[in-house]
Amino acid sequence: MKSRKQKNDEVEYLKAELAEATNVVVVQYKGLTVEQDTTLRNKIRESGSRYRVVKNTLANIAAEGTPAGQISDSFNGPTAIAYNSGDPVALAKVLSDYAKDHPIFEFRAGLVDGRVVEMSALAEIAALPSYEELLAKLMYLLNSGAQRIAVGINGVARNMAVALSQAVEQKKFSE
Repeated sequence: MKSRKQKNDEVEYLKAELAEATNVVVVQYKGLTVEQDTTLRNKIRESGSRYRVVKNTLANIAAEGTPAGQISDSFNGPTAIAYNSGDPVALAKVLSDYAKDHPIFEFRAGLVDGRVVEMSALAEIAALPSYEELLAKLMYLLNSGAQRIAVGINGVARNMAVALSQAVEQKKFSE
């Protein structure tokens, strides 16, 4: 059993983490095996997010005064929190993909960019392209215009070189 000091330290740590987190998803992990939970933790970690199994009382205390306080009423039963302060799409994709394979994994509440969202919206967020994909598409669009200009300019120079070459071959220039 944890001492009072350990519980206070845990609350302070969780409060600091939740204060920084802009995206939080509260889930029920009841029925998952240790192997399944470890797999989920690894996938969440790879996405740059965090995952913690929490005591409801300690989570309620830690959530006070943070954006996660808006969803603290969902802290009941076997509770875990997945959160990050970065890309909400990455976290939503990992959790949605995992929930498809494990129907006993249940979403309770969600917070995206500091706003409470319905759980159905989590699937819509998961369907969005990630930040990196959006950035790649933007770079492609910016690059394609410049590339077309370069091809056009290069084509004019190439056509002029071909015309001059043909003129020389046909002896169109007088000396």
